Amino acid sequence: MLEKGFSTPEEITEIYTEIGQKKAKRPIHKQLLLGVLAGSFVALVSQGSNVAVHSIANISLARTLSGALFATALVLIIVAGGELFTGNTLMVIAAAKKKITVASLLRNWFFVYVGNFLGALGIMLLINVSGQLNLSNGTLGGYTILVATNKVNLSFHSAFIFGIFCNWLVCLAVWMTSGAQDITGKILAIFFPIWLFVISGFEHSIANMYYIPAGILASANPEWTQSAIEVFGVTPERLANLNWSSMFVNNLLPVTLGNLVGGAFFVGITYLIAFGKLDPRDPDYYWNKRKNK
Repeated sequence: MLEKGFSTPEEITEIYTEIGQKKAKRPIHKQLLLGVLAGSFVALVSQGSNVAVHSIANISLARTLSGALFATALVLIIVAGGELFTGNTLMVIAAAKKKITVASLLRNWFFVYVGNFLGALGIMLLINVSGQLNLSNGTLGGYTILVATNKVNLSFHSAFIFGIFCNWLVCLAVWMTSGAQDITGKILAIFFPIWLFVISGFEHSIANMYYIPAGILASANPEWTQSAIEVFGVTPERLANLNWSSMFVNNLLPVTLGNLVGGAFFVGITYLIAFGKLDPRDPDYYWNKRKNK
């Protein structure tokens, strides 16, 4: 395995089984703390992305640049250390192989999700009071409102599907990093899938824990709101829908569900069936059992 410099899909399935076990065994306070760190990393990159593209009128160019920057979040989480809810949907591999309990899986998801939310909110509050949204005569504040209003005005089914596609790509990045055996390989494995999901405009629940609250707080500033209306064409009707209730109901709920499906099913379960050994005593145990019924 060391000679070829990467792991095969079969090997990655076993590697991620062990990773899932380690994650499930971490004490709750560590799961929460690492979740806060990951949420903070995602929020910092989300804000950096807004700064980079807020004055770019061409949406394709803006998303291309934003996607190139956004991979930094997962690099920080994978290399420096952190727990990201969307990546942890791959723990279903260990649960399906009965290496961890469903209760420990759900416990990890809950505390990491809460930690991600707390980390994102903390960065959002600091950015808001720092005055950075005054950049470009308040245009950055207006752009922050634009991003948030676009997200809360998505239909439920669009947000859900965008959530599936997003975490399908995010978990493919996480999956491939597990098979890379040096930092350079991990960074390259992360970069392209993350770049693709941002360019495509797909929805990431943890990033939205920064984007939407940042827009809600920014909308309380008359100058930033005026910028959103005059510079970015945000209508009063769409702006009126920007609130905490719409954040949870219109975006976080469907996007989180979509992220679960995209990561747990389209990557975790799919690759477990394709490449995994559901009983280590017999590589063909699962299929033999079905044929003999």
